Amino acid sequence: MSEVVTYNRDGSIGVITVNYPPVNALSHAVRSGLLAALEQGEQDADAKVLLVVCEGRTFIAGADIREFGKPMQEPGLPSVINRIEDASKPVVAAIHGTALGGGLEVALGCHYRVALASAKVGLPEVKLGLLPGAGGTQRLPRLAGAQKALEMITTGDFVAAGEALALGILDAVEDGSDIRAVGLAFAQQIADAGKPVRKVRELTDKIDADKGSDVFERFRAGLQQKARGLFAPFKCLDAVEAAFNLPFFDGLKRERELFMECMASPQRAGLIHAFFAEREASKVKGLAKDTPVRDVRSVGIIGAGTMGGGIAMNFANVGIPVILLEVKQDALDKGLAIIRRNYENSAKKGKLTQAQVEERMALITPSLAYEDFSQVDLVIEAVFENMAIKKEIFARLDEVCKPGAILASNTSTLDIDEIASATTRPQDVVGMHFFSPANVMKLLENVRGSQTSDEVKATVMDVAKKIRKVGVLVGNCYGFVGNRMLHQRGAEAMALVNEGATPQQVDKVLTDLGYPMGQFAMSDLAGIDVGYRIREERRKAGENVPASWMDKLAEQGRLGQKTQAGVYKYEEGSRKPIPDLEVEQLIAAFRQEQGITPREITDQEILERCMYVMINEGAKILEEGIADRSLDIDVVWIFGYGFPAYRGGPMFWADQIGLASILDTVKRFHDTLGGEQWKPAALLEQLVREGRKFGDL
Repeated sequence: MSEVVTYNRDGSIGVITVNYPPVNALSHAVRSGLLAALEQGEQDADAKVLLVVCEGRTFIAGADIREFGKPMQEPGLPSVINRIEDASKPVVAAIHGTALGGGLEVALGCHYRVALASAKVGLPEVKLGLLPGAGGTQRLPRLAGAQKALEMITTGDFVAAGEALALGILDAVEDGSDIRAVGLAFAQQIADAGKPVRKVRELTDKIDADKGSDVFERFRAGLQQKARGLFAPFKCLDAVEAAFNLPFFDGLKRERELFMECMASPQRAGLIHAFFAEREASKVKGLAKDTPVRDVRSVGIIGAGTMGGGIAMNFANVGIPVILLEVKQDALDKGLAIIRRNYENSAKKGKLTQAQVEERMALITPSLAYEDFSQVDLVIEAVFENMAIKKEIFARLDEVCKPGAILASNTSTLDIDEIASATTRPQDVVGMHFFSPANVMKLLENVRGSQTSDEVKATVMDVAKKIRKVGVLVGNCYGFVGNRMLHQRGAEAMALVNEGATPQQVDKVLTDLGYPMGQFAMSDLAGIDVGYRIREERRKAGENVPASWMDKLAEQGRLGQKTQAGVYKYEEGSRKPIPDLEVEQLIAAFRQEQGITPREITDQEILERCMYVMINEGAKILEEGIADRSLDIDVVWIFGYGFPAYRGGPMFWADQIGLASILDTVKRFHDTLGGEQWKPAALLEQLVREGRKFGDL
């Protein structure tokens, strides 16, 4: 008998217990242990019903990530589940925590399912570029019907126990916290009632009800929009459809064929890389695991604008009180009104109750006085990009904040060390760069200054987890990791338009690659004035920042979506960018002023110039130690800038393209276009010379 799966009897119930911390993943030991325990239970004449239950905080939460990329050892999960379903005695799954992926497939192979009210179930394989490969696409629709099975499997979203009960996925849901007691009581009911083995594969009511309907045709049409560019969701759909068109075991065979197609897809490799990179990014190189973390129980935020308000929501959402500071009452009132409207909109969509809206609003205290920050544990400054103003603010914070309070700037480009120089405690100063909208975007780019203490670094990474962000710790330079690369792409996109491309052509190349929006549409979303202020700051600092037709847009008050006109125009209530003749004329006039004769530019040139300039800059960032690992850059771009996760991030994508090919193109552009941005990174040259990849570092 496996040590991680045990069998014992409680009265007339044979109990199969899985205990494989931390999440009872389906390792080889668990799979073989389940078979052995099932065998023992069937041979136990006094056991009338068998119960599968898990120790710890969750039911089986999926595959064992420690076995990813390794050859599968027998028994495989499909054969384990088929064996459970073929058991001679009723088998009950008792679910607490989460039953995900293979865990839910195991439960679907059981004859009955009971769960705690707090439990959730789901088949999230699609998020790794895969589909449920152990019968999930064949059994789930037999319980939940085609529509809900398609929604769950193509999105990978979880379903709460109450909804799972209503859908027919579960047979009972109970309050309480003792899953073993709940499972035993339910199994005893099955035994007392003499209920038979009930195989999900033999249920046909919902299959028959949806046969011949247009549900698959309609869902496929919707998927073309929702899953544009993705491979696995469409294979998921094909697999679920097989459940309605084929006998069960033929459907299983089709599921396996489609699963192997997903396994062979480059998207699967990209998504797996993104999955592991997200987890690895939280482990900061050179930071000891036992580094003390400061307790952050209250937060001060300076600036009640879009960014400050969004940051405040992140903390209120997890029960951490916030003091929100503004210089004028009307700005404070406006900011609070926007926060309330955001919460009210969530309530209208059923994501929050009205009571939760009021609870969260009550956690945000408005203020016009810095002195109110005297006892907070963390202050985040979120005013616009102006070094003089930021230094003035940090000098004031230095006066009023208690010793040990962390002073953070939400700056997206400015020097953290210079900001820290306005204080007497540079060891407590750090960058916490949130992304807009801050209450939605998952990335938190934490920026270490040259004197930031390890304790502060560890604390801001811990804060990221608490507020459900993906934290990445990076070094201090202009633009850090994300914006430093973005500004190179932005400059190249501008140059391409100056030379003859249109903004919509550049944007289409980027969205065809998988970005949710292109460079210019993104500028409109962020606000044309944001980039304009940054360029003005750089000019004031003495940098040679070339003239831009984007500056003219800002000066004309065309600030993007918020004014319904930027690079594109926008109709009331719509975010859809519409090409604007006025902008075309402005660009044409700018070319004439600069003496530029426009030329035809291919999509391939746009792709190479926008993307390879980023890769080259990423290599320089790694050389300089601004990012410790290429995966840190990938995580920043996936979660902060919408780089398609199925391509694994820009540095992983570069490895897939081939660094030798990229270096040749970078050299060609350096010869033809010139510019420091096209000077090949020494690291890129070294990797090509050694036949290595960024991922090998």
